[in-house]
Amino acid sequence: MVGLSSGEKHFIRGGIAQDLRSDGRQRLNYRPVSVEVGVIPQANGSARVRLGATDVIASIKAELGRPDPLRPDKGKVSIFVDCSPTAEPKFEGRGGEDLSTELSVALQRCLLGGKSGAGAGIDLSSLMIAEGKICWDLYIDALVVSSDGNLLDALAAAIKVGLSNTGIPKVTVDLGTAPDDQPEVDVSDEEFLQFDTSGVPLIVTVTKVGRHYIVDATSEEESQMSTAVSVSVNKRGHICGMTKRGGAGLDSSVILDMISVAKHVSEHLLSVLDSEIAVAEAAAMS
Repeated sequence: MVGLSSGEKHFIRGGIAQDLRSDGRQRLNYRPVSVEVGVIPQANGSARVRLGATDVIASIKAELGRPDPLRPDKGKVSIFVDCSPTAEPKFEGRGGEDLSTELSVALQRCLLGGKSGAGAGIDLSSLMIAEGKICWDLYIDALVVSSDGNLLDALAAAIKVGLSNTGIPKVTVDLGTAPDDQPEVDVSDEEFLQFDTSGVPLIVTVTKVGRHYIVDATSEEESQMSTAVSVSVNKRGHICGMTKRGGAGLDSSVILDMISVAKHVSEHLLSVLDSEIAVAEAAAMS
C-alpha cells in the first residue's frame, strides 16, 4: 500500500475521533456487504463476499475420509487461504505466503476452536458417518481476490455463506457383521443434505486506533492501528474463538471492552448476512 503522508494520517485519526470516518461511516458501521453463492460449480458449496473493495471467495469440497484416532466421533475440517498476488502488490512472494498462513491459522482458531477443537463453531460430529471408521472431510479453500482491509471478517463471512450453500451427499452405510469389517459406503449422486450453519459464527474484528475502537477497518485505517482483536460470535451470542494481532499485551479490561463491542456489532452483521444469503440464493435459483 502507498505510504500515507502525515496529513493523511492525521485526517484518518481525526475522523475516527469524531466518529466520522473517511468514507462517511461511523466507528461501528460495516461497509456494504455483497454476497453471491454457487460461484464455483465443481465444489459442494461456494460463495463470494465483498466488503467495500475487499473481495474474497470460499469453496467447500466434501470427501470421504477416516476420523482422527484421538477424535473418533468427529469429522475433519481443513481451512486454507490463498492471497492472490493480483489482489495486492505486497502479496507477491513471501509476503503473500506469510499472510495466507496467518489468516488460515486465525480462521482455524476462530471457527474450529484451534487444534483441540474445543469450542468449535462448526459441529464436527455432524460430519461423522461411522464412528471411528469413516467421516466427511471438509476442505475449505478461500481466495483473496482484492484487498482493502478486514480480510479475516470477509473470509469468515464467505465461509459461513459457502457452508450454507453446501450440499453433503446422502450416504448409506453397511457396517458389516464383524467389528473389524471396513464399512461399505454408497454415496448418492442425487440426494444431498444441507449443511447446518445455524451454529457457524461470524468474525468481528475490533481495531483500536488512538483511544477509539472501529470495525471493518480499511487498509489505510489498519495502518494506523495499535492493536486488533478478532472475535468469532454465533447467533446465540456465544464466543467461539478469538485472536489478536499488533501491539503488546492488552489489559484485561480493554479486551473485555473489545469483546463487548464485537458481540454488539455481530447481531446486526449476522442479520445483514442472513438477508444477503436469502437474496443470493433466490437469484441463483431464478
